[in-house]
Formats: sequence, structure tokens, C-alpha cells
Amino acid sequence: MTKERLRGADRQDAIADAAIRLVATRGLRGLTHRAVDAEAGLPPGSTSYYLRTRNALLTACVNRMLTRDVTGMPPAGADAIELMVAMTTGLARDRPEDLVARYELSLEASRQPELRAAITAGGQQLRAMLAQLLAGLGVPDPEAAAWPVAAMMDGLMYDRVAGAGGTLSPEAFEAAVRRSVTALIAGLRDGP
Repeated sequence: MTKERLRGADRQDAIADAAIRLVATRGLRGLTHRAVDAEAGLPPGSTSYYLRTRNALLTACVNRMLTRDVTGMPPAGADAIELMVAMTTGLARDRPEDLVARYELSLEASRQPELRAAITAGGQQLRAMLAQLLAGLGVPDPEAAAWPVAAMMDGLMYDRVAGAGGTLSPEAFEAAVRRSVTALIAGLRDGP
């Protein structure tokens, strides 16, 4: 798309996408309205027109990643454990910049209540979807179980994009994710 064709929601998506790339590649210090305009190929002032403050820009990043998470979920109907494995490996493989940006923004949220609220709301939405998968697997109290399952999946993705897990082959990473998810689900089904 050219500058002239981006309007309204498309332009806002382009701004959020560019901001996410900047956070992932330059960190939060590299995120400015001017840098987002340049990264998105938009005229100067475009980002500040839609998102006046830095907090609004950070929140737009969180909301855009949530939208991509929800729309990028594997189709329903497959085995729930395989869906969780596919979500974890797929995000780490296909959207590592989103994950790096998510971790940067999560740390920043510890100091900014408005950003914390956006991250918390997004996390609750994703965990509610995960709870539905867990219920289908017969996990008791799936809403409560969704929190540790999501944390484990997030830890596996973090290690893949920012830790020693990045040295594993894609096959070894997928096998490790499958083993971890399967073991955790079995433990949750069996109870304490």
C-alpha cells in the first residue's frame, strides 16, 4: 500500500505494526512518533494525529498484538493439545517480533498503570479462550488452570526468542513444547 491509499483503520493498523517493529528492533527508546511515521512510510505527523501520547502509542501496540493473537488462532476442531502446541510454536516461529515487543511492553507496564490495564485485559481475553480449550480436555476448574498453562506457554516462547531455546532446531523446540504441554495437562487433569 502506498501512503495515499492508507486511510482510517488501515492507517492505524500500519502505525501500530510499525510501532511494534520498532519496539522489537530498537527497544522502547527507539519508539518515537517520528520514527513510527518513517517506519510506516507515512507523512510526518501521521502517528501523532491518531495517537497523541506515548501511552496511546504503547497501548495501540498491545491492542494490535491482541488482535493478531485472536485472529491468528489455529482453527477449532483439532485436538486441544495440538492447538496449544501450534499456538506456541507458531507464534515463536511466525511472529517473533511481536513476542519481543510484548516482553518489552510488559516490563514497561510495571511502571505505567494505563499500559498495565491494556496488557491485563488482553491477557484475560486470551486466558478465557484457553480455558475453553482446557474445559474440552476435562481439566477441572479450567479458568483457574488457564493462568499457569498460559504462563508456561509464554515462558516457552520467551526462551525461544530471547533465551537458550533459540538454539534448538524447530523440530526439537516443537517436541519440547508438546512434551511440556502434554505433561502439564495430564497433571492438571489428575489434580493434586
